Amino acid sequence: MDRVVQQAIAQVLIPLYEPQFSDHSYGFRPKRNAHQTLKKCRDYITECYGYAVDLDLEKFFDKVNHSKLIEVVSRTVKDGRVVSLIHKYLNAGVKVGSSFEASEMGVPEVGPLSPLLSNIMLHELDKELESRGHKFVRYADDMVILCRSKRSADRYSESTSFISST
Repeated sequence: MDRVVQQAIAQVLIPLYEPQFSDHSYGFRPKRNAHQTLKKCRDYITECYGYAVDLDLEKFFDKVNHSKLIEVVSRTVKDGRVVSLIHKYLNAGVKVGSSFEASEMGVPEVGPLSPLLSNIMLHELDKELESRGHKFVRYADDMVILCRSKRSADRYSESTSFISST
């Protein structure tokens, strides 16, 4: 039953969020895929952005702050009942063997709602990179920033090292 409720929520929310999401984001979105991600990288390389900074947002799914995610969701979702249901889903915890573990942080990686919630949170990063004029592509929690020079790539690599290690 849990998966049915999650799927219903996702089916209602996806049309609300899709128009907001970045064109640089390809993972777990309708009509977007890894091949398009690679094509966009190729396009940037053709435009002389030949240096790449590869970011893997390690343990992203495990470290999502529930309060921050609910705050971001609430900007678009105005029905408090839906927001409350999402919050309950995030806090539901997991059963490991015969014991129960609370989930105070993170987004479960299984379930129909998880990819959408992850993209909602990662969209905040996309907006920041776009505001700085970066050329990048993101597929779920993997990201590549493309640069015209090695010096720029090194600078971005140093300035974004906190992202990939958090």
